[in-house]
Amino acid sequence: MDKPDRLLDALDRYAARWPEDLTTREFVRLLRDEPRPFHRETVAGHVTGSAWLVSADGQRTLLMLHRKLERWLQPGGHADGDPDLAAVALREAEEETGLRDLAVLPEIFDLDRHRIPARRDEPEHWHYDVRYVVVARGSEDVVANEESLELAWRSIADIAADREADESLRRMATKWLASTR
Repeated sequence: MDKPDRLLDALDRYAARWPEDLTTREFVRLLRDEPRPFHRETVAGHVTGSAWLVSADGQRTLLMLHRKLERWLQPGGHADGDPDLAAVALREAEEETGLRDLAVLPEIFDLDRHRIPARRDEPEHWHYDVRYVVVARGSEDVVANEESLELAWRSIADIAADREADESLRRMATKWLASTR
């Protein structure tokens, strides 16, 4: 059985900072009801970790054109049994971008529950994505892996203002801009 206690505590702190984000309840319910919420085999839904990867100056974020979903998204992926989602976000950021001098901030930055469509032998399921800020402290030269078609640094202010951008990217951009003022 997974140990979600640290994540439940972090979700409490997140809910205190973002009381209007009602998805927190869904995450708590999953962690309390599912015996293996950090494993992709939990088809009712499972927890994933993502990185809102920002440049050292805080003005840009690194996005990937996801190969399977064909959408611009933040780096992230499956926990594969690891309940330390900040570490998952950092690992995924490194694997998917090739960047090495990264620092993850310890508190949850954003939550997003989204449906993943069925593909081949994988049924439709839910991702309960816990997102952390990851800061690029060194080189910004990226190297894509097989999960992305392209990587690009984008202006956070432009994402926040872009009505065509993914809703969760706009929400994170808006949160980030509000937190840096």
